[in-house]
Amino acid sequence: MDRDFTDLMNQLKDKKIDQFEVTPTDFPAFQKAFMAFETRKRVVGQAQKDGKLIYHYDHDTENTGE
Repeated sequence: MDRDFTDLMNQLKDKKIDQFEVTPTDFPAFQKAFMAFETRKRVVGQAQKDGKLIYHYDHDTENTGE
């Protein structure tokens, strides 16, 4: 069963979770959901060992980096 990455990103945005992990196997499904996510520029990933990624949401609206 595929994970619902849109739901996970919404949970990050709503501060229901702090982070979630994406494995190399899950990345294609994540990428599709990520590209369709309205506030994707705030979803930030950090590479880990073995190709895993940890994603969190940047809630700091005053520090947009743009």
